[in-house]
Amino acid sequence: GRQLAEGRRATLASALELEGTVLREGRLTQFVANNLERRIRLSGAPRGDPPVGGGGSSIPAIDPGALQDVVALAGQVAAQVDELLRNVHCGLQALTALSVGCIQTYRDGVESLGEAADLSIRAMYALVARCEELDRAMQPVPALAKRIRDMKGTLERLEGLCK
Repeated sequence: GRQLAEGRRATLASALELEGTVLREGRLTQFVANNLERRIRLSGAPRGDPPVGGGGSSIPAIDPGALQDVVALAGQVAAQVDELLRNVHCGLQALTALSVGCIQTYRDGVESLGEAADLSIRAMYALVARCEELDRAMQPVPALAKRIRDMKGTLERLEGLCK
């Protein structure tokens, strides 16, 4: 099956090479016909008429009604393209506004987080400073506790003597 398809392609390419230039790039085959203008003129000539030589024109007259229809359709297409472009423009503006809003919200969140982290760090340093102050203020407590125990022991001995 594959050899048959390759054979058809080779035969078709050989036939095309007689009528013009064949270019191959991988699986893509391009064909450029020799004397393309003459071929276009011949394709427009009625079947019964003999082909006209290079100087004469065999292109049939253009129907004015068909031309007006084409103009009307072109106007409709242009209007539809304008409307489509307006819709795309509005959609892009809406998406841009939404993107800007998201970016601003993200920026505000980052700023807020930065401020909260800064305040937390300051509060932690203040707490550490207070704890150090409390530790310094509490340094005499062990000596005071020893004196209280000593006094308590002395009071207990005095009570024991008084009994």
